[in-house]
Amino acid sequence: MALIVQKYGGSSLATPERIKEVGKGIIKTKKEGNSLVVVVSAMGDTTDNLISLMEKVNPDPPKRELDLLLSTGEMVSAALLAAALEAEGEKAVALTAYQGKIITDDFHTKARIKKIRSEKILEELNRGKIVVVAGFQGITPEETITTLGRGGSDTTAVALAAALKAQICEIYTDVEGVFTADPRIVPEAKKLKKIVYDEMLELASLGAKVLHLRAVEVAKKFNVPLHIRSSFTENEGTIIMSNIKNEREKEMREASGKIVEEPIEGFIVTGVVLDETEAKITVRGVPDKPGVAGFIFGKLAEANINVDMIVQSSSPEGKNTISFTVEEKDLPQVRKVMEKVGSELRVDEIIYDPDMAKVSIVGAGMQSHPGVAARMFTCLGNAGINIDMISTSEIKISCVIRKKEGKKAVRLVHEAFELDKEIPEEAS
Repeated sequence: MALIVQKYGGSSLATPERIKEVGKGIIKTKKEGNSLVVVVSAMGDTTDNLISLMEKVNPDPPKRELDLLLSTGEMVSAALLAAALEAEGEKAVALTAYQGKIITDDFHTKARIKKIRSEKILEELNRGKIVVVAGFQGITPEETITTLGRGGSDTTAVALAAALKAQICEIYTDVEGVFTADPRIVPEAKKLKKIVYDEMLELASLGAKVLHLRAVEVAKKFNVPLHIRSSFTENEGTIIMSNIKNEREKEMREASGKIVEEPIEGFIVTGVVLDETEAKITVRGVPDKPGVAGFIFGKLAEANINVDMIVQSSSPEGKNTISFTVEEKDLPQVRKVMEKVGSELRVDEIIYDPDMAKVSIVGAGMQSHPGVAARMFTCLGNAGINIDMISTSEIKISCVIRKKEGKKAVRLVHEAFELDKEIPEEAS
């Protein structure tokens, strides 16, 4: 009997009718001889509605109480889905993070899972039940409720799959898989049949909304195969796996005499991603001396603010200009930190610009192909799109541009790298 972990997002559970439909699919999988743990998100816009409700009471609420409130959305979904399964004649049990012993640190609204004590879940599975777990939430060692941040149910599911040594973790959402670009921006985008962890990590970190970044990190660390698919169709989605598994599959094909010739050139770029949540901060007149950059970014780290891109330039006057980007939602907290930092360092000026976007290309084959960056920069330049900041790694290139030009840039770059062409199965 295979153990499968499934996760269903809010759009998949938006209505009682959808919950019943999801339940039928779960039962079908169970009757195929599988043991199932199902992780659920809150229904539809429940989390947004709960945040709005809290803001009417307190615009700057204690994060502990905010976590307590937000955790209720997933509990509702878990209870309803378990009840729907029981109505169809299947044994099911709904568990909260407390009951499932999902232990996190105490950083409210952005908690990280430290360990999972899976005895209760295994006990219920051994009784033949489908175990429905409330995602997105955890508890501290002191049994205080925490949440994992938006998209955290993905991480709950993958962490459970790792702890339970599941055969696969299936992430059900409202899209059919991972595409070469967001199909809402680029209708010609193609679905990828397979993608490796490193590429998916970059795509998720750069703004692809299909999967939570921390979920991919956990999947890679514990080698949990992922299947991203839609709960609205029965079509196959995108498999995310390790490079090792790719090599094993290739060896199996060759051993069976079915040698498939890999394309020698092309398909060096896997996808294009747009992130419209970027904000840029420019600090002018920073003292040019050792330790200053460490002081600035250390203070931001203490406030749990993630910094993305950093650019520093110097001047003959002995002062530097440092620019960096953060998520737009963190801007109010960044302002608080930087006003204190600026005052202490006596900088000349701090400029906050929320009107930015980041366009990125990702592909494991890029590192061995010269001219990839030049093609991207030329494409944007020919369209009159100015690049504000650039960041590169072995498998990605990112450009910060004006937000109003983001969607246009994605379409142009997607076309420039011919990602609208059909992808051979062995290259996807």
